[in-house]
Amino acid sequence: MKIEVLYEDNDILVAVKPYGLPSQPDKKNSENMVSMLKLRIFEKEHRTEEPYLAPIHRLDRPVGGIMLFAKNKEAASKLSKQSEDGEMVKYYQAILTGELPNDAGTITNYLIHDNKTNVTRIVDKDTPGAKLAELDYEVLDVMETDDGILSYVLINLITGRTHQIRVQMAGKKAGIWGDTKYNPKFQKTKKSYKQIGLHASRLEFEHPVTGEHMIFKNEPEGKAFEIIELDEF
Repeated sequence: MKIEVLYEDNDILVAVKPYGLPSQPDKKNSENMVSMLKLRIFEKEHRTEEPYLAPIHRLDRPVGGIMLFAKNKEAASKLSKQSEDGEMVKYYQAILTGELPNDAGTITNYLIHDNKTNVTRIVDKDTPGAKLAELDYEVLDVMETDDGILSYVLINLITGRTHQIRVQMAGKKAGIWGDTKYNPKFQKTKKSYKQIGLHASRLEFEHPVTGEHMIFKNEPEGKAFEIIELDEF
């Protein structure tokens, strides 16, 4: 599997994660973005030891799109702070099975993630361990299909909680297409979806060394987004 690298210098690396590929090593020890990109750096730069590479944010396995990595600890610290302070702009494109209440808006919830089950839930604000989750959305198109209404949505992720977009959209009765974990319309299916209708399509941040404003874009591909082409959007 070949990974598309959008940009690389001595401090950062920006690449497109294929859907179905883990962001980092997991319990199954399968191929992942970190290990594959480390090997690329090792070979390209003729390293004699394992290179440093830290993901600044992560994408769920069935989600594809832009990921940012730091190639040294100083860059990792500065980029992580940008992400934590909400200064890093992250846009996603999504296909939802249903409609959202308005053409545009903000969704705010409190979430808690269970590491044992790897499931995130919407909970009350006062629940111990609950974290604020917020995103803005804009509905780009609504399509009537044989399988019901689908919405094509642009999402600006304000916070970065585990499975956040998937959980919050399911909470609005408009789950992500193909999501067998959170979307009731797919939870009972016998099919295994390696890709769901969610793609990290735009990323903006300040370069940790030069201060340059960096912008990267990547359009979604694959079965989950074929419906957009069929609708001639």
